[in-house]
Amino acid sequence: MTKIAIVTGSSRGLGRNTALNIARQGSDVVITYHSQADAALTVVAEVEALGRRAVALQLDVGNASSFAAFADRLRMMLRDTYHRDTFDYLVNNAGHGDMAPLAETTEEQFDALVNVHFKGVFFLTQALLPLIADGGRIINLSSGLTRVSYPGFSAYSAVKGAVEVLSVYMAKELGSRGITVNTVAPGAIETDFLGGAVRDIPDLNKVFAEMTALGRVGVPDDIGPMIARLLGEENRWINAQRIEVSGGQAI
Repeated sequence: MTKIAIVTGSSRGLGRNTALNIARQGSDVVITYHSQADAALTVVAEVEALGRRAVALQLDVGNASSFAAFADRLRMMLRDTYHRDTFDYLVNNAGHGDMAPLAETTEEQFDALVNVHFKGVFFLTQALLPLIADGGRIINLSSGLTRVSYPGFSAYSAVKGAVEVLSVYMAKELGSRGITVNTVAPGAIETDFLGGAVRDIPDLNKVFAEMTALGRVGVPDDIGPMIARLLGEENRWINAQRIEVSGGQAI
């Protein structure tokens, strides 16, 4: 039976790369997007060019009240397209960055980070549990900044730390269904995260490159293939782990 993966926030950046690499591994992909429908449809076309099927569904991971309706749309799509009631892999990737010193972080910034990165992961996964096949896989995205500190990321890193703890509890509670749950923690990557700061600001790129043993910052192709392989059957015994993919950042 064809495996089906959902990658949240996969209309661009790391999510897009992950979706394409999952397709290269032989699975179909559900692309979720917040507002960039055209970009999501472009990724659908790219997946289809690889010989796999893809569907784009709108999802606001910062709005937990929308998750029940999303689950209903997903359920209908699975029945209409695949004649089944479940999917196999959930990659909780969607997110955003907000860099501010602790003393200057607003409640609005804090709440937005919690809603997207922690509350969204918690309650979206909860809403989709009836649709995840037994023996499935969940991967939650964290950050290298939960292991080391960098000024301006206190709120962002704190909610990512919460996701890492949550992943361990998910693994324990879902183990009876054969579902594994792991956290992938990328280091600094050249994407449009923080408005493309690491990619587009040479001085910031240099700072993170000098912190990394391999002497550069990451690119999506350093992360997406690893996530795709972690979903594979050959990695079925990896569970409840935080896997950093940073090129050796701050070691």
